[in-house]
Amino acid sequence: MLLRWSSSLPCHAEKIISPRSGTMTLSDYVNTFGQAMLSRYGERVHKLAIDAGFTCPNRDGSLGRGGCTFCNNVSFSPNGRRPDPINTQIDKGRNVIARRTGAKKFLAYFQAYTNTYDDPRELQRRYDIALAQPGVIGLAVGTRPDCVPDNVLDLLQRYRDNGHEIWLELGLQTAFDDTLERVNRGHGFAEYKIAIKSAQKQKRNLPVCTHLILGLPGESPQHTYVTLSRVLNEGLDGLKLHPLHVVKGTRLANQWRRGEYQPWPLLLYINTAADLIEMTPDQIVYHRLTGTAANNILLSPHWCNRKWKVLNGIERTLAKRGTRQGMSLPSESAQ
Repeated sequence: MLLRWSSSLPCHAEKIISPRSGTMTLSDYVNTFGQAMLSRYGERVHKLAIDAGFTCPNRDGSLGRGGCTFCNNVSFSPNGRRPDPINTQIDKGRNVIARRTGAKKFLAYFQAYTNTYDDPRELQRRYDIALAQPGVIGLAVGTRPDCVPDNVLDLLQRYRDNGHEIWLELGLQTAFDDTLERVNRGHGFAEYKIAIKSAQKQKRNLPVCTHLILGLPGESPQHTYVTLSRVLNEGLDGLKLHPLHVVKGTRLANQWRRGEYQPWPLLLYINTAADLIEMTPDQIVYHRLTGTAANNILLSPHWCNRKWKVLNGIERTLAKRGTRQGMSLPSESAQ
């Protein structure tokens, strides 16, 4: 069964420069976050990644210590563990992006660690600081599926009721409990299903963006197809895809040095990402199709520091296939 490609959103050019093909438009093939925000607000809206100084129950002893085997959060947070004040981080990021793209609207992306893991009053204090900054029209809040109690979801819903753009970003990574245990995630797929249902209650209906990692230890592309099928069955509004990269200071790095783990090669990632895009209903927004790590901590694979090479590859693959997002549904075997 084929899904019909939606043309309800205007085609916003997220330009990628290819030495072979010239200027290409990723949003010709994918319902991108930039495209969705342009349609809603009539201008560019960018996320500003910030580190608000939160921790994680899988690091502070509540669930465990050391975190996930792949986690050195410096690879996700440009500010490391000595972050500037929230307003300073936003000011710096806003100025850089505004010079580069001319954008005037932003979402404060609470990215590092678990950004709902605190007393709701403290959460509100930090969220309010972000929303008070010029040009910030909303929040994207990254967290774990087991750290979204009702009082926190109600807080996010109040912001949304007041007209802010709100995204709850849930780091699931995979729907396979054995893999989640293998990487010491500290939760299972059951917690994710509970979080989704809570976020989607009628009085809330919070938009959810689910994060998936491709290339987790012991997983093949087939695992990712099944994972996508399972999260689609639960319902969601957005997706992020990340390649698993090996960075310094992690248990995964030790496993890689011992030859116990090998990252996916670039072409496997590109082809699998293209498969997932084709299998995703076209109304779902892709917030990200790849992820990078800083050169000073990245061990493998080296292509993870070449964002545009990956995005070019995904675009070219979809173009060569003559497909785009929503052209096919997950197979019966995956379901």
